[in-house]
Amino acid sequence: MSSAQEKVERVREMDAPTSEKVEVLRKELNEGEKKELDEMVKQGETVVPGGTGGKSLDAQQRLAEGRSHGGQTRSDQLGHEGYQELGHKGGEVRREQLGHKGYQELGRKGGEARREQLGHEGYQEMGHKGGEARRDQIGREGYQEMGRKGGLSTMNKSGEERAQEEGIEIDESKYKTKDR
Repeated sequence: MSSAQEKVERVREMDAPTSEKVEVLRKELNEGEKKELDEMVKQGETVVPGGTGGKSLDAQQRLAEGRSHGGQTRSDQLGHEGYQELGHKGGEVRREQLGHKGYQELGRKGGEARREQLGHEGYQEMGHKGGEARRDQIGREGYQEMGRKGGLSTMNKSGEERAQEEGIEIDESKYKTKDR
């Protein structure tokens, strides 16, 4: 991996807004590195996070900044809950486009990328916090019922399939999120 690619990877892993990442790249890349990355872009690679579709390094940087600012503006307009709902609706549309298997694959890839970003301990901590948040949402009884279903799952069959086959009643209303 070249020094330019290493800098891009380091910036990609930064916990900062896209506009800050672009600014760091602009400051840290020398002319030779910029030319190298520009050649990669011309070969169809996205080297700037959020710069997908740009045909030059500069275009990718401008696209990333514009998308970041646009997203922030929309977030400010809608407020936190409105922006979350917008994302939820977008996720539903994407799920319909990809179908069940495609959407699962998308989630798997996203999970792998996040695991690489956080490392083993960070990923475990994220899962632990997520489990606690879910338990708080659905309560003890809901969490137990969800665990019953999960405990039935195997490598080849979901918990739902096993429960149906074996005539085990699972009350999903105890753990389904009520606001969606």
